[in-house]
Amino acid sequence: MRRRHPWWLLFLGLGLVLGVGALTRAAYAAPRESPPKGALVSPGVEPGVGNDYCLGCHAKPDQIKTLPNGESLYLTIDPQLYADSVHGASGYACVQCHIDIRTYPHPEQKAEDRRDVTVIMSGICKRCHIGNYEKTLDSMHEQARERGDKNAAVCADCHNPHTQQRLTNPDTQALLPRARAQIPQTCARCHSAIYDQYKQSVHGAALLELSNPDVPTCITCHGVHNIGDPTTAAFRLDSPQLCAGCHTDTAMMSKYNVSTQVLNTYLADFHGTTITLFQKESPEQVTNKPVCFDCHGIHNIAKPNDPQKGLSVKENLLVTCQKCHPDATANFPDAWLSHYEPSPAQNSLVYYVNLFYKFFIPGVLGGMGVFVLSDIWRRFIQPALKRVKKGARPA
Repeated sequence: MRRRHPWWLLFLGLGLVLGVGALTRAAYAAPRESPPKGALVSPGVEPGVGNDYCLGCHAKPDQIKTLPNGESLYLTIDPQLYADSVHGASGYACVQCHIDIRTYPHPEQKAEDRRDVTVIMSGICKRCHIGNYEKTLDSMHEQARERGDKNAAVCADCHNPHTQQRLTNPDTQALLPRARAQIPQTCARCHSAIYDQYKQSVHGAALLELSNPDVPTCITCHGVHNIGDPTTAAFRLDSPQLCAGCHTDTAMMSKYNVSTQVLNTYLADFHGTTITLFQKESPEQVTNKPVCFDCHGIHNIAKPNDPQKGLSVKENLLVTCQKCHPDATANFPDAWLSHYEPSPAQNSLVYYVNLFYKFFIPGVLGGMGVFVLSDIWRRFIQPALKRVKKGARPA
């Protein structure tokens, strides 16, 4: 016999479904208040652990913790600096990064010294910035850390999470001019000697003093998060193409009256041809043939007319040539065209010799061709026509 279910259960279930649906629609339809401008929005953060709770202690001046090795760790956070940072302006709460901290006293930390704190805290960044974090794994900084160098740069060495300003345009992702101008100072935290050279160079002075957006910064040549090893043979062989990225840009170089033929003229001479062969045949083999930075310098590149280092000064150029050609005499540099294609203004003698041969060689070859054709006509075609004409006469 079939068992009958009470009919009222069906109506009860239907009523529950309709009731829950109505409540859900009402919740989504209700107007929501927007947070006041400048407020920190902390989505998903439970009550009681917002930024006000954390800053109740960390906003006080001279909050210092003594680490196991005796070093002092400064723990005070400036609320205004954080609010103005990219993280604060985006509404991120402290506990979204410090996920293991909810109450005081905080859980015991494993850091022995300040460097351990920086390294441990940098691991937090990958939760949101996984793409850039993965790039750092192939960088020479990470390779140095794997070799045991604790001082090799990590995220927090370049980006202070509590004060970091926005670096890119949120719509175009292009680097902001203010951020671009600050790149050398960021790298100088570890590479101060190189920075001292760069700021005196033609590139560094134009960026730091004039905020010129065209000149290269550290990341233009070395990359950002995936910084490679500039001491390798591969980097050396690729360096002419690196320099050509700017120096063959017609629109950019026309502003400064700089020749864009630097790459073509380099590749056309003995030095560049050899480098090209090495790049194709033995990219890992070290070559003693010069690349751009062997003559022009690396971080200390000078203006061409600089009296001390500029290569348009013949005495400076000779000294540069003598690095590889110790027996070079005063007239040795005269054979170099300075990356310019010959013109009436640059290397005029070579220009007019080339111009002469542009007409002379076609004239000679053309004259020889006319002579050969006329000789063929006289020796072969003309006698043949006479024989044909003679054979066509009636007997």
